[in-house]
Amino acid sequence: MTKYYTRACNFYYGINAKELIKKKLALPLCGNTNIAFDKVEITIRKKHKVSSKMINLKKIDTLSTSSRKKVKQDLKKIVLKRKNFLKNVNFLEPSIMGILNLTPDSFSDGGKFNNQRKAKNHIFNMIKAGANIIDIGGESTRPGSKTVLTNMEWKRIENVVKNFKKKHKKTCLSIDTRKSEVMVKAIKYRADLINDVSGFNYDSQSLSKLKKFNIAKVLHHMQGTPKTMQKSPKYKNVLLDIYDFFEKSIKKIHNKKIVIDPGIGFGKNLKHNLTLISKISLFHSLGLPILIGTSRKRFISQISGVNDSEERIGGTIASVLYLLSQGVQIFRVHNVNEVKQGILVFRKILSNLKN
Repeated sequence: MTKYYTRACNFYYGINAKELIKKKLALPLCGNTNIAFDKVEITIRKKHKVSSKMINLKKIDTLSTSSRKKVKQDLKKIVLKRKNFLKNVNFLEPSIMGILNLTPDSFSDGGKFNNQRKAKNHIFNMIKAGANIIDIGGESTRPGSKTVLTNMEWKRIENVVKNFKKKHKKTCLSIDTRKSEVMVKAIKYRADLINDVSGFNYDSQSLSKLKKFNIAKVLHHMQGTPKTMQKSPKYKNVLLDIYDFFEKSIKKIHNKKIVIDPGIGFGKNLKHNLTLISKISLFHSLGLPILIGTSRKRFISQISGVNDSEERIGGTIASVLYLLSQGVQIFRVHNVNEVKQGILVFRKILSNLKN
């Protein structure tokens, strides 16, 4: 079986993008006229062989019938404006998902916000700094972590979740959990988004229970479990394998209010992570918004070596800005203010570029 994949590339920004779109020399990315592209990389996978070529949009009609048909189908999804199905989130603008770990053992901030007062203050500060999504979790999924009992996980987040919408009605509330029981309880307190790092594979009842609710979901990729995921992860082709995972998994979700997350650091080594980040624009051909979490991840220390730091703000911002330039819509981060600052400056520079 031969399969074709289409990746938008060769991007233009701001004034340049708008002018090229107007002249029909480029297409808008995800309906956003501030980012345009005029080339695509076509990857062909046939059994164990993978090859790719870059072509200008004007030359698509020179392709073979089978590849031309698939590329044109993909282009429709790539240029499609994403529906805004999340509270106070516009997919034409970059959104920040602030992380609140109510756990004693998360990899970078375990135990830091376990106190209810500290948790509430942190939520307030993240929203004030520019987070329009808050992601609350009660179970660590760092490499090597063990599963937490459902009642313990809910107990950790219960008070914060119950009171969240009383004070932050306009902010999107995301729940980071693998367990259907926690999901359903959180939805009753007006959670807007379910973020399951297992891709809804850990709890076999998750998707069937969620059918009762018109809830948005993050479809996340992870190879293995948190306990095993970093023990020699292997792929035939990490980029295409994860694309295939998404394509298959999307069909199982009934309401299509889906954000996709390739899961940086979740069953991936350094090479896998760098491949996913550098070629992230492939996933636009799925027609859905993309979320990425690179904040404080291990790959930053693997690259920076002696320049590593506790919060890894420099590496986090560098990766966020590259991903922003590739059209990624949501960034899951710890240091909201610093990332927001970086985004504001970077976007201002891009908007003023002119050939």
